[in-house]
Amino acid sequence: MRNAGAVRTAVAAAACSFLLMTLSACGGSSGGDGTERQAASGSGDSRQEDRPAVDLKRIPDVGDQLQSKIPQNAGQVVAVYGDGKNSGDSTVVLYTKSGATWDKTRSWPAHNGKKGWTADHREGDKRSPIGVFTLTDAGGVLADPGAKLPYTQAASFQAPHYWAKSHWHDFDYVIAIDYNRVKGTAPNDPTRPQGQTKGGSIWLHMDHGSGTSACVSLSKSGMEYLLRTIDPTQHPVVVMGDKASLKS
Repeated sequence: MRNAGAVRTAVAAAACSFLLMTLSACGGSSGGDGTERQAASGSGDSRQEDRPAVDLKRIPDVGDQLQSKIPQNAGQVVAVYGDGKNSGDSTVVLYTKSGATWDKTRSWPAHNGKKGWTADHREGDKRSPIGVFTLTDAGGVLADPGAKLPYTQAASFQAPHYWAKSHWHDFDYVIAIDYNRVKGTAPNDPTRPQGQTKGGSIWLHMDHGSGTSACVSLSKSGMEYLLRTIDPTQHPVVVMGDKASLKS
């Protein structure tokens, strides 16, 4: 059961001492040289998709192995389609269930770990973890934009200003991906149940125009849309990986 607001505030404050570890795990700047591809749409605005000609009985381009891990009661799926195993470029698509079928709602150009993807993520490998993970908690530097997920606003999310300026707003909005974390806590809670070497602090957050340390990043407008749309009553999950791994 979720703790009261005062407890969450205390947790966020305690997390401050772990700030550098947390931020490094999620979006750590290696100088912010921006050598990776800029997001495909210059403004990063979302793209409203046409309704598919045929009903989607399952999430497209996701094979049986990962498809079977999407809970039966999931009504929202954020799919992250990585361009390649070793690529930091990807596309985020939101699917919403309607009856027995899925609607492709919106999509955004995005980035993932700057070195690509892995099925065995480890701290500092600069690769995003492949898999299906729940989405239960959100937060950021900025005030709650109307999130349906529990939202924690805290200054401790702020990226340090010795990072490249392009990274300063990475964590204005974040949605925690439930990889090696305690559900029902602020995204920057440093607790890692499977140990530090397993990595953690994997978030959806705002894009700086290039690959991350392990997170998935997209435009501010995209993050605002997801925060206002992802609904815990719909048991949302993210399915993420490079396209080849997703299909396997």
